Amino acid sequence: MSKTVISAKQIMKAYKDLDVLKGVDLTILEGEIISIVGASGAGKTTLLQILGTLDKPDYKSDTELIINDQSIKTLNDKDLARFRNKNIGFIFQFHQLLPEFTALENVCIPAFINNTSKADAEKRAIELLDYLGLKNRIHHKPNSMSGGEQQRVAVARALINNPNIIFADEPSGNLDSESADQLHNLFFKLRDEMNQTFVIVTHNHELAEMADRKLTMVDGKILG
Repeated sequence: MSKTVISAKQIMKAYKDLDVLKGVDLTILEGEIISIVGASGAGKTTLLQILGTLDKPDYKSDTELIINDQSIKTLNDKDLARFRNKNIGFIFQFHQLLPEFTALENVCIPAFINNTSKADAEKRAIELLDYLGLKNRIHHKPNSMSGGEQQRVAVARALINNPNIIFADEPSGNLDSESADQLHNLFFKLRDEMNQTFVIVTHNHELAEMADRKLTMVDGKILG
């Protein structure tokens, strides 16, 4: 039986008078691919950011967020950043690569933050870029790569520290249909070969339906 990697209970978030999340309960198992869909403003990205520890919920007495057996609310900011760097990877719609750095250098950044040696970080980055079909693009900067190539560099960056959970926010929203299909298939390949867990916010119908579970958000809550 797969173990639970994320357990969230009564996740709430308000910005001034606007209640964005209204008590979300969610359990995610290791190796699952979860898609989160819903209209704009439903709270999808806010939930993703809280589950990914980029934002904090409004803690109530019954609010709980446990990731890889670690209670998130017990961590201070420094420990939380360290935990995030080792356990979680992120892929965004706009790849957010640093334009002045090569693919190799972009991929290595999270490893350097994790105090990995330059030699070990580059070795792992080259392995990942090769695995993702980018062997010939290692020393290219983002402006000389296609959108699909840039997004695969972003995937390699997300994987560099071997996190077991990947959060993706509209990862194919800025890609043409062929590149989007390749990226979607890559997620399933990574899950099958590396046992990665994916939580994906998407408006892409095909990707949403491919997932092991599709969660629909309406007005700050998950239906069903």
